[in-house]
Amino acid sequence: MRMKKTFATPLLFQSKLVCFSLVYLFTTLFLALYSSLSSTKCMFRSSPFDPIQTSLFSYPTTYGEHKYAIPTVRSSCNSPVFFSDYWVVLKEIEDLMQNSFSSSSLPKYMSRNGNSFGGNFSIQERMSYYNHVDDEVEVPCGFMKEFPVSNHDRIAMESCKGVVVVSAVFGDHDKIRQPKGLGSKTLETVCFFMFVDEHTYKGLNSHNLLTNTAEQEQNLGAWRIVRVFGELPYTNPAINGVIPKHLVHRLFPNSQFSIWLDAKLQLMVDPLLLIHSLVITENVDMAISKHPFFIHTLEEAMATARWKKWWDIDSLKNQMETYCENGMKPWSHKKQPYPSDVPDTALILRKHGVGNNLYSCLLFNELEAFNPRDQLAFAFVRDQMSPKLKMNMFEVEVFEQIAIEYRHTIKRVGGGSGQSKNVGLKTKMATSSLNLLPHNETSNRNGRKCEKYLLEMWGEVSHELN
Repeated sequence: MRMKKTFATPLLFQSKLVCFSLVYLFTTLFLALYSSLSSTKCMFRSSPFDPIQTSLFSYPTTYGEHKYAIPTVRSSCNSPVFFSDYWVVLKEIEDLMQNSFSSSSLPKYMSRNGNSFGGNFSIQERMSYYNHVDDEVEVPCGFMKEFPVSNHDRIAMESCKGVVVVSAVFGDHDKIRQPKGLGSKTLETVCFFMFVDEHTYKGLNSHNLLTNTAEQEQNLGAWRIVRVFGELPYTNPAINGVIPKHLVHRLFPNSQFSIWLDAKLQLMVDPLLLIHSLVITENVDMAISKHPFFIHTLEEAMATARWKKWWDIDSLKNQMETYCENGMKPWSHKKQPYPSDVPDTALILRKHGVGNNLYSCLLFNELEAFNPRDQLAFAFVRDQMSPKLKMNMFEVEVFEQIAIEYRHTIKRVGGGSGQSKNVGLKTKMATSSLNLLPHNETSNRNGRKCEKYLLEMWGEVSHELN
Protein backbone atom coordinates (compact mmCIF):
# COMPACT_ATOMS: atom_id res chain seq x y z
CA MET A 1 0.00 0.00 0.00
CA ARG A 2 1.45 3.35 -1.10
CA MET A 3 1.89 5.84 1.73
CA LYS A 4 0.49 9.35 1.13
CA LYS A 5 3.10 12.10 1.46
CA THR A 6 2.44 14.72 4.15
CA PHE A 7 4.19 18.09 4.46
CA ALA A 8 4.86 19.15 8.02
CA THR A 9 5.15 22.83 8.94
CA PRO A 10 8.78 23.71 9.64
CA LEU A 11 9.51 23.94 13.34
CA LEU A 12 10.65 27.55 12.84
CA PHE A 13 7.09 28.63 11.98
CA GLN A 14 5.26 26.52 14.53
CA SER A 15 5.86 29.04 17.29
CA LYS A 16 3.53 32.04 17.32
CA LEU A 17 6.09 34.01 19.26
CA VAL A 18 8.73 33.44 16.60
CA CYS A 19 6.32 34.47 13.83
CA PHE A 20 5.39 37.62 15.67
CA SER A 21 9.05 38.42 16.25
CA LEU A 22 9.85 38.04 12.54
CA VAL A 23 6.97 40.32 11.53
CA TYR A 24 8.11 42.88 14.10
CA LEU A 25 11.71 42.62 12.87
CA PHE A 26 10.90 43.17 9.21
CA THR A 27 8.48 46.02 10.01
CA THR A 28 11.10 47.74 12.14
CA LEU A 29 13.74 47.34 9.43
CA PHE A 30 11.39 48.83 6.83
CA LEU A 31 10.55 51.83 9.00
CA ALA A 32 14.21 52.37 9.88
CA LEU A 33 15.16 52.27 6.20
CA TYR A 34 12.38 54.68 5.26
CA SER A 35 13.33 57.03 8.10
CA SER A 36 17.01 57.00 7.12
CA LEU A 37 16.19 57.78 3.49
CA SER A 38 13.55 60.39 4.30
CA SER A 39 14.54 64.05 4.18
CA THR A 40 11.98 64.87 6.87
CA LYS A 41 13.19 63.09 9.98
CA CYS A 42 11.47 65.68 12.12
CA MET A 43 8.14 65.38 10.33
CA PHE A 44 6.19 62.27 9.48
CA ARG A 45 3.79 61.82 6.59
CA SER A 46 0.89 59.44 6.95
CA SER A 47 2.20 57.62 3.88
CA PRO A 48 5.44 57.68 1.86
CA PHE A 49 3.32 57.58 -1.30
CA ASP A 50 1.71 61.04 -1.19
CA PRO A 51 1.37 62.54 -4.71
CA ILE A 52 4.47 64.67 -5.33
CA GLN A 53 4.99 66.80 -8.41
CA THR A 54 8.16 66.67 -10.46
CA SER A 55 10.58 69.59 -10.81
CA LEU A 56 8.76 72.79 -11.75
CA PHE A 57 11.48 74.76 -13.46
CA SER A 58 15.06 74.46 -14.71
CA TYR A 59 17.36 77.44 -14.27
CA PRO A 60 20.22 78.39 -16.58
CA THR A 61 23.64 77.84 -15.06
CA THR A 62 24.37 81.56 -15.23
CA TYR A 63 21.63 82.42 -12.69
CA GLY A 64 22.95 82.63 -9.13
CA GLU A 65 26.59 82.20 -8.20
CA HIS A 66 26.71 80.79 -4.67
CA LYS A 67 24.27 77.90 -4.69
CA TYR A 68 25.21 76.01 -1.53
CA ALA A 69 22.80 75.60 1.33
CA ILE A 70 23.76 76.49 4.88
CA PRO A 71 24.38 73.14 6.61
CA THR A 72 22.29 72.12 9.61
CA VAL A 73 23.49 70.04 12.52
CA ARG A 74 20.13 68.79 13.73
CA SER A 75 18.72 65.58 12.24
CA SER A 76 15.82 64.87 14.59
CA CYS A 77 13.71 66.60 17.21
CA ASN A 78 11.70 65.92 20.33
CA SER A 79 8.41 67.23 18.87
CA PRO A 80 7.96 65.86 15.36
CA VAL A 81 5.11 67.12 13.20
CA PHE A 82 2.59 64.57 11.96
CA PHE A 83 0.85 65.13 8.63
CA SER A 84 -2.62 63.93 7.77
CA ASP A 85 -3.24 62.30 4.39
CA TYR A 86 -2.76 64.76 1.54
CA TRP A 87 -6.23 64.17 0.09
CA VAL A 88 -7.88 64.60 3.49
CA VAL A 89 -6.01 67.86 4.02
CA LEU A 90 -6.89 69.10 0.53
CA LYS A 91 -10.60 68.38 1.09
CA GLU A 92 -10.64 70.03 4.51
CA ILE A 93 -8.98 73.23 3.28
CA GLU A 94 -11.24 73.37 0.24
CA ASP A 95 -14.23 73.14 2.59
CA LEU A 96 -12.82 76.00 4.67
CA MET A 97 -12.42 78.07 1.52
CA GLN A 98 -16.10 77.56 0.73
CA ASN A 99 -17.03 78.87 4.19
CA SER A 100 -14.82 81.96 4.09
CA PHE A 101 -14.82 84.41 6.97
CA SER A 102 -16.81 87.63 6.91
CA SER A 103 -14.72 90.75 6.44
CA SER A 104 -17.10 92.60 8.77
CA SER A 105 -15.54 90.76 11.74
CA LEU A 106 -11.98 91.89 10.92
CA PRO A 107 -10.28 95.07 12.17
CA LYS A 108 -10.98 98.22 10.20
CA TYR A 109 -7.93 99.94 8.77
CA MET A 110 -7.11 103.63 8.75
CA SER A 111 -7.02 105.11 5.26
CA ARG A 112 -5.59 108.56 4.57
CA ASN A 113 -2.88 110.30 2.63
CA GLY A 114 0.27 110.57 4.70
CA ASN A 115 3.90 111.59 4.46
CA SER A 116 4.94 108.01 5.10
CA PHE A 117 3.53 104.63 4.12
CA GLY A 118 2.74 103.73 7.74
CA GLY A 119 1.78 107.15 9.10
CA ASN A 120 4.80 107.74 11.35
CA PHE A 121 2.92 107.63 14.67
CA SER A 122 4.46 108.31 18.09
CA ILE A 123 4.88 105.48 20.60
CA GLN A 124 1.90 106.79 22.60
CA GLU A 125 -0.26 106.86 19.47
CA ARG A 126 0.85 103.38 18.40
CA MET A 127 0.21 101.84 21.81
CA SER A 128 -3.25 103.40 22.00
CA TYR A 129 -4.34 100.81 19.42
CA TYR A 130 -2.95 97.81 21.32
CA ASN A 131 -6.12 97.25 23.35
CA HIS A 132 -8.60 96.49 20.58
CA VAL A 133 -11.99 96.50 22.30
CA ASP A 134 -14.00 98.45 19.73
CA ASP A 135 -14.25 96.93 16.24
CA GLU A 136 -15.30 100.32 14.87
CA VAL A 137 -11.96 101.92 15.75
CA GLU A 138 -9.75 102.13 12.67
CA VAL A 139 -6.25 100.72 13.17
CA PRO A 140 -3.23 102.22 11.34
CA CYS A 141 -1.95 99.46 9.06
CA GLY A 142 0.19 100.95 6.30
CA PHE A 143 -1.01 101.88 2.81
CA MET A 144 -1.24 105.58 3.61
CA LYS A 145 0.83 105.94 0.48
CA GLU A 146 0.52 103.79 -2.63
CA PHE A 147 2.25 100.43 -2.89
CA PRO A 148 2.89 100.57 -6.66
CA VAL A 149 1.86 97.37 -8.42
CA SER A 150 -0.10 96.97 -11.65
CA ASN A 151 -3.88 96.69 -11.71
CA HIS A 152 -3.56 93.21 -13.25
CA ASP A 153 -1.45 92.03 -10.32
CA ARG A 154 -3.74 93.73 -7.81
CA ILE A 155 -6.78 91.95 -9.25
CA ALA A 156 -4.93 88.62 -9.13
CA MET A 157 -3.96 89.24 -5.50
CA GLU A 158 -7.53 90.04 -4.53
CA SER A 159 -8.75 86.96 -6.40
CA CYS A 160 -6.51 84.65 -4.38
CA LYS A 161 -8.58 82.74 -1.83
CA GLY A 162 -7.61 79.98 0.52
CA VAL A 163 -3.81 79.69 0.92
CA VAL A 164 -1.19 82.10 -0.45
CA VAL A 165 2.60 81.67 -0.29
CA VAL A 166 4.43 85.02 -0.42
CA SER A 167 8.07 86.00 -0.80
CA ALA A 168 10.02 89.02 -2.00
CA VAL A 169 13.40 89.97 -3.44
CA PHE A 170 14.27 93.67 -3.25
CA GLY A 171 17.75 94.72 -4.28
CA ASP A 172 18.44 91.60 -6.43
CA HIS A 173 20.29 89.90 -3.57
CA ASP A 174 18.66 86.44 -3.65
CA LYS A 175 18.05 83.68 -6.16
CA ILE A 176 14.38 82.79 -6.60
CA ARG A 177 13.98 79.09 -5.79
CA GLN A 178 11.13 76.77 -6.60
CA PRO A 179 9.13 75.00 -3.87
CA LYS A 180 9.54 71.23 -3.61
CA GLY A 181 7.31 68.43 -2.36
CA LEU A 182 4.10 69.88 -3.81
CA GLY A 183 1.08 67.61 -4.10
CA SER A 184 -0.48 67.07 -7.51
CA LYS A 185 -3.40 69.47 -6.83
CA THR A 186 -1.57 72.10 -4.81
CA LEU A 187 -0.91 74.57 -7.63
CA GLU A 188 -4.67 74.58 -8.31
CA THR A 189 -5.40 75.51 -4.69
CA VAL A 190 -2.43 77.58 -3.49
CA CYS A 191 -1.26 80.93 -4.92
CA PHE A 192 2.49 81.65 -5.08
CA PHE A 193 3.43 85.35 -5.32
CA MET A 194 6.95 86.76 -5.51
CA PHE A 195 7.37 90.56 -5.15
CA VAL A 196 10.39 92.11 -6.89
CA ASP A 197 11.60 95.66 -7.39
CA GLU A 198 12.93 97.14 -10.63
CA HIS A 199 16.52 96.16 -9.90
CA THR A 200 15.58 92.52 -9.36
CA TYR A 201 13.21 92.54 -12.33
CA LYS A 202 16.00 93.69 -14.66
CA GLY A 203 18.22 90.92 -13.30
CA LEU A 204 15.58 88.27 -14.06
CA ASN A 205 15.12 89.65 -17.55
CA SER A 206 18.86 89.60 -18.19
CA HIS A 207 18.77 85.81 -17.68
CA ASN A 208 15.61 85.42 -19.83
CA LEU A 209 13.85 83.75 -16.90
CA LEU A 210 10.35 85.20 -17.12
CA THR A 211 7.55 83.42 -18.97
CA ASN A 212 4.23 84.88 -20.13
CA THR A 213 6.04 88.12 -20.79
CA ALA A 214 2.83 89.99 -21.54
CA GLU A 215 2.28 92.81 -19.08
CA GLN A 216 -0.74 91.10 -17.52
CA GLU A 217 1.09 88.16 -15.97
CA GLN A 218 4.69 87.02 -15.61
CA ASN A 219 5.66 83.70 -14.09
CA LEU A 220 8.80 81.95 -12.92
CA GLY A 221 7.95 78.32 -12.28
CA ALA A 222 5.36 78.19 -9.49
CA TRP A 223 5.78 81.90 -8.69
CA ARG A 224 3.76 84.73 -10.15
CA ILE A 225 6.18 87.66 -10.33
CA VAL A 226 4.72 90.94 -9.02
CA ARG A 227 6.76 93.90 -10.19
CA VAL A 228 6.82 96.77 -7.70
CA PHE A 229 7.70 99.70 -9.91
CA GLY A 230 8.30 103.42 -9.72
CA GLU A 231 9.00 105.17 -6.42
CA LEU A 232 8.94 102.68 -3.56
CA PRO A 233 7.53 103.68 -0.16
CA TYR A 234 10.97 103.59 1.50
CA THR A 235 14.54 104.14 0.33
CA ASN A 236 15.80 101.03 2.15
CA PRO A 237 15.02 97.69 0.40
CA ALA A 238 14.76 95.92 3.78
CA ILE A 239 11.83 98.02 5.01
CA ASN A 240 10.14 97.74 1.59
CA GLY A 241 10.36 93.96 1.96
CA VAL A 242 8.57 94.21 5.31
CA ILE A 243 5.38 95.33 3.53
CA PRO A 244 4.58 91.99 1.81
CA LYS A 245 6.08 90.14 4.80
CA HIS A 246 3.85 91.58 7.52
CA LEU A 247 0.94 93.16 5.62
CA VAL A 248 0.13 90.09 3.53
CA HIS A 249 -3.45 90.16 4.85
CA ARG A 250 -3.91 93.58 3.24
CA LEU A 251 -2.31 92.68 -0.07
CA PHE A 252 -4.39 89.47 -0.22
CA PRO A 253 -7.63 90.51 1.54
CA ASN A 254 -9.58 87.40 0.50
CA SER A 255 -7.02 84.76 1.46
CA GLN A 256 -7.65 82.78 4.64
CA PHE A 257 -4.15 81.43 5.27
CA SER A 258 -0.69 82.58 4.26
CA ILE A 259 2.92 81.45 4.40
CA TRP A 260 5.69 84.03 4.34
CA LEU A 261 8.97 82.67 3.02
CA ASP A 262 12.18 84.69 3.09
CA ALA A 263 13.90 84.62 -0.30
CA LYS A 264 16.91 82.86 1.25
CA LEU A 265 14.68 79.81 1.89
CA GLN A 266 13.47 77.02 -0.36
CA LEU A 267 10.19 75.43 0.73
CA MET A 268 10.52 71.63 0.99
CA VAL A 269 7.05 70.57 2.20
CA ASP A 270 3.63 71.10 0.63
CA PRO A 271 2.11 74.32 2.04
CA LEU A 272 -1.29 72.66 2.52
CA LEU A 273 0.26 70.05 4.83
CA LEU A 274 2.10 72.76 6.75
CA ILE A 275 -0.93 74.98 7.24
CA HIS A 276 -3.04 72.02 8.30
CA SER A 277 -0.53 70.57 10.79
CA LEU A 278 0.98 73.74 12.26
CA VAL A 279 -1.99 76.14 12.19
CA ILE A 280 -5.37 74.45 11.70
CA THR A 281 -4.77 71.40 13.89
CA GLU A 282 -3.13 73.55 16.59
CA ASN A 283 -5.99 76.11 16.38
CA VAL A 284 -3.66 79.13 16.36
CA ASP A 285 -3.42 82.49 14.62
CA MET A 286 0.26 82.10 13.79
CA ALA A 287 2.95 79.42 13.64
CA ILE A 288 6.61 80.41 13.74
CA SER A 289 9.91 78.82 14.71
CA LYS A 290 11.72 79.58 17.95
CA HIS A 291 15.12 81.23 17.55
CA PRO A 292 17.92 78.63 17.70
CA PHE A 293 19.95 80.56 20.33
CA PHE A 294 18.06 83.38 22.07
CA ILE A 295 14.92 83.62 24.17
CA HIS A 296 15.18 87.25 25.40
CA THR A 297 14.65 90.32 23.21
CA LEU A 298 17.73 92.12 24.55
CA GLU A 299 19.89 89.12 23.64
CA GLU A 300 18.77 89.52 20.04
CA ALA A 301 19.29 93.29 20.19
CA MET A 302 22.87 92.86 21.39
CA ALA A 303 23.55 90.28 18.66
CA THR A 304 22.04 92.64 16.08
CA ALA A 305 24.54 95.31 17.06
CA ARG A 306 27.47 92.92 17.52
CA TRP A 307 27.05 91.27 14.12
CA LYS A 308 26.16 94.54 12.35
CA LYS A 309 22.76 93.31 11.22
CA TRP A 310 21.55 96.89 11.51
CA TRP A 311 23.90 99.82 11.08
CA ASP A 312 22.14 102.42 13.25
CA ILE A 313 23.06 101.60 16.86
CA ASP A 314 21.26 104.71 18.10
CA SER A 315 18.05 103.35 16.62
CA LEU A 316 18.52 100.03 18.40
CA LYS A 317 19.32 101.79 21.67
CA ASN A 318 16.29 104.05 21.40
CA GLN A 319 14.00 101.13 20.54
CA MET A 320 15.08 98.98 23.50
CA GLU A 321 14.89 101.88 25.95
CA THR A 322 11.44 102.80 24.67
CA TYR A 323 10.19 99.23 25.10
CA CYS A 324 11.75 98.87 28.57
CA GLU A 325 10.12 102.14 29.60
CA ASN A 326 6.72 100.92 28.34
CA GLY A 327 6.61 97.54 30.02
CA MET A 328 8.84 95.13 28.08
CA LYS A 329 9.99 92.25 30.30
CA PRO A 330 12.40 89.38 29.67
CA TRP A 331 10.97 85.96 28.95
CA SER A 332 10.03 83.85 31.96
CA HIS A 333 7.74 80.90 32.61
CA LYS A 334 5.02 83.43 33.46
CA LYS A 335 4.77 84.14 29.72
CA GLN A 336 3.65 80.61 28.92
CA PRO A 337 2.18 79.33 26.63
CA TYR A 338 4.70 81.46 24.69
CA PRO A 339 7.98 79.47 24.99
CA SER A 340 10.27 82.31 23.85
CA ASP A 341 10.43 86.03 23.08
CA VAL A 342 12.61 85.61 20.00
CA PRO A 343 11.46 83.84 16.80
CA ASP A 344 13.07 83.07 13.48
CA THR A 345 10.87 85.21 11.24
CA ALA A 346 12.18 83.80 7.95
CA LEU A 347 9.10 81.56 7.84
CA ILE A 348 5.68 82.63 9.15
CA LEU A 349 2.42 80.69 8.82
CA ARG A 350 -0.76 82.64 9.50
CA LYS A 351 -4.50 82.26 9.78
CA HIS A 352 -6.02 85.55 8.65
CA GLY A 353 -8.46 86.77 11.28
CA VAL A 354 -8.82 89.32 14.05
CA GLY A 355 -5.83 88.14 16.11
CA ASN A 356 -3.30 87.80 13.30
CA ASN A 357 -4.40 90.86 11.34
CA LEU A 358 -4.29 93.14 14.39
CA TYR A 359 -0.88 91.81 15.44
CA SER A 360 0.55 92.24 11.94
CA CYS A 361 -0.62 95.86 11.78
CA LEU A 362 0.78 96.73 15.21
CA LEU A 363 4.09 95.02 14.45
CA PHE A 364 4.47 96.80 11.12
CA ASN A 365 3.96 100.17 12.82
CA GLU A 366 6.88 99.38 15.15
CA LEU A 367 9.11 98.40 12.25
CA GLU A 368 8.43 101.65 10.45
CA ALA A 369 9.09 103.61 13.64
CA PHE A 370 12.48 101.99 14.37
CA ASN A 371 13.98 99.48 11.90
CA PRO A 372 13.00 96.37 9.91
CA ARG A 373 14.55 93.93 12.44
CA ASP A 374 11.18 92.37 13.29
CA GLN A 375 12.55 90.02 15.98
CA LEU A 376 13.14 93.06 18.21
CA ALA A 377 9.51 94.20 18.28
CA PHE A 378 8.02 90.70 18.12
CA ALA A 379 7.47 90.00 21.84
CA PHE A 380 6.75 93.59 22.87
CA VAL A 381 3.74 93.78 20.56
CA ARG A 382 2.64 90.22 21.34
CA ASP A 383 2.71 90.76 25.11
CA GLN A 384 1.11 94.21 25.10
CA MET A 385 -1.76 93.65 22.65
CA SER A 386 -5.28 92.53 23.45
CA PRO A 387 -6.93 90.23 22.44
CA LYS A 388 -3.99 87.86 22.88
CA LEU A 389 -2.47 86.14 19.89
CA LYS A 390 -2.72 82.35 19.76
CA MET A 391 0.72 81.22 18.64
CA ASN A 392 2.49 77.94 17.88
CA MET A 393 6.24 78.47 18.33
CA PHE A 394 7.62 75.20 17.03
CA GLU A 395 11.06 73.66 17.40
CA VAL A 396 14.04 74.84 15.37
CA GLU A 397 14.54 71.32 14.03
CA VAL A 398 11.08 71.46 12.45
CA PHE A 399 11.98 74.72 10.71
CA GLU A 400 15.13 73.14 9.29
CA GLN A 401 13.05 70.34 7.74
CA ILE A 402 10.39 72.65 6.34
CA ALA A 403 12.85 74.76 4.39
CA ILE A 404 16.46 74.78 3.23
CA GLU A 405 18.34 78.00 3.95
CA TYR A 406 20.79 79.40 1.44
CA ARG A 407 23.22 82.27 1.63
CA HIS A 408 22.49 85.36 -0.43
CA THR A 409 23.30 84.27 -3.95
CA ILE A 410 23.29 87.19 -6.34
CA LYS A 411 26.44 89.30 -6.51
CA ARG A 412 25.63 92.99 -6.60
CA VAL A 413 27.38 94.88 -9.38
CA GLY A 414 27.75 98.63 -8.97
CA GLY A 415 25.31 100.78 -7.02
CA GLY A 416 22.06 100.03 -8.81
CA SER A 417 18.59 100.99 -7.70
CA GLY A 418 18.48 98.06 -5.34
CA GLN A 419 21.37 99.23 -3.17
CA SER A 420 20.40 100.63 0.19
CA LYS A 421 21.77 104.07 0.88
CA ASN A 422 22.89 102.66 4.24
CA VAL A 423 25.25 100.09 2.69
CA GLY A 424 28.84 100.82 3.63
CA LEU A 425 28.06 102.94 6.70
CA LYS A 426 30.35 102.15 9.59
CA THR A 427 28.67 100.66 12.61
CA LYS A 428 29.61 102.15 15.96
CA MET A 429 29.89 99.42 18.58
CA ALA A 430 28.59 99.75 22.12
CA THR A 431 30.27 99.60 25.50
CA SER A 432 27.55 100.45 28.01
CA SER A 433 25.34 98.22 30.13
CA LEU A 434 23.11 97.51 27.15
CA ASN A 435 26.09 96.63 24.95
CA LEU A 436 24.43 98.96 22.46
CA LEU A 437 25.23 102.46 23.67
CA PRO A 438 28.29 104.69 23.24
CA HIS A 439 30.14 105.06 26.52
CA ASN A 440 29.28 108.50 27.90
CA GLU A 441 27.39 110.05 30.79
CA THR A 442 24.14 110.47 28.89
CA SER A 443 24.02 106.87 27.69
CA ASN A 444 24.80 105.55 31.19
CA ARG A 445 21.86 107.50 32.55
CA ASN A 446 19.51 106.38 29.76
CA GLY A 447 20.76 102.81 29.89
CA ARG A 448 19.19 102.45 33.33
CA LYS A 449 15.79 102.29 31.65
CA CYS A 450 16.59 98.64 30.86
CA GLU A 451 18.50 97.93 34.06
CA LYS A 452 15.58 96.05 35.64
CA TYR A 453 15.13 94.03 32.44
CA LEU A 454 18.79 93.03 32.42
CA LEU A 455 18.79 92.05 36.11
CA GLU A 456 15.68 89.90 35.60
CA MET A 457 17.12 88.40 32.40
CA TRP A 458 20.42 87.48 34.04
CA GLY A 459 18.62 86.13 37.09
CA GLU A 460 16.43 83.90 34.89
CA VAL A 461 19.42 82.66 32.91
CA SER A 462 21.32 81.90 36.13
CA HIS A 463 18.34 80.05 37.52
CA GLU A 464 18.00 77.96 34.36
CA LEU A 465 21.68 77.04 34.35
CA ASN A 466 21.49 75.89 37.96
